[in-house]
Amino acid sequence: MAYGLLKGKRGVISGALNEQSIAWKVAALAHAEGASIVLTNAPVAMRMGEIDKLAQDTGSIVIPADATKDEDLEKLFTGATAHLGGKVDFLLHSIGMSPNVRKGRPYHDLNYDWYRQTLDISAMSFHRMIQAAAKADALADGGSIVGLSYIAAQRVFPGYGDMADAKALLESIGRSWGYHLGISKKVRVNTVSQSPSMTTAGSGIKGFSGLFDFAQAMSPLGNAPTEDCARYVISLFSDLTRFVTMQNLYHDGGFSSTGATPGVVEQYGSAE
Repeated sequence: MAYGLLKGKRGVISGALNEQSIAWKVAALAHAEGASIVLTNAPVAMRMGEIDKLAQDTGSIVIPADATKDEDLEKLFTGATAHLGGKVDFLLHSIGMSPNVRKGRPYHDLNYDWYRQTLDISAMSFHRMIQAAAKADALADGGSIVGLSYIAAQRVFPGYGDMADAKALLESIGRSWGYHLGISKKVRVNTVSQSPSMTTAGSGIKGFSGLFDFAQAMSPLGNAPTEDCARYVISLFSDLTRFVTMQNLYHDGGFSSTGATPGVVEQYGSAE
């Protein structure tokens, strides 16, 4: 059921790869809630995914942009505001990739060239994207920016590797921009820490299936579905959350606040 929460609003959504992607679901729901949107992704990701189908379904356009390149981001926001007919009310950053994780390099044996790529693609791109939008004066007063994060920014999940460092940086960038944009334009900036999710990116992490099952057992409400994560993000784009900013918000069924559950304890209890 749609509520018209984003009626008349304009937005830019990055990172939609296929129907498994949280960004894909956010885009579809934003459209259903009345928003006009522009989709963006890196050219290499676009070749791997199905973003043109999403654009057709949502009546939007796709502007290719490598989020590690300032000139691409400048063109993105110039093109987006021109197409949308005004400034951007909301922006989603859903970008992350680690060459070290993809190639099986453990945290204690990182390739530092790849490490720099991880930080650039997964975190610095958040800063670059917001800075490009701000310099282009493409952000509407009172708008909302959301970046997708993960609890590995606060806790150690060995299989997550250097992506944990990237997410910690991402969250810090969100807080800092939240202050500066809040002062100047009343724009709020938050990050959302989602449950382990069966996305293309998530399922590529070593031991993901076990992690998913563990989080499911630890969470009072169970793992949060990606569709519900999209609903949460939409609420942050809406006027219902005009005074929520500089926060890392957990959308994880209670996992982040649970110490141990009887089911998990029983698995490790000694036999009597």
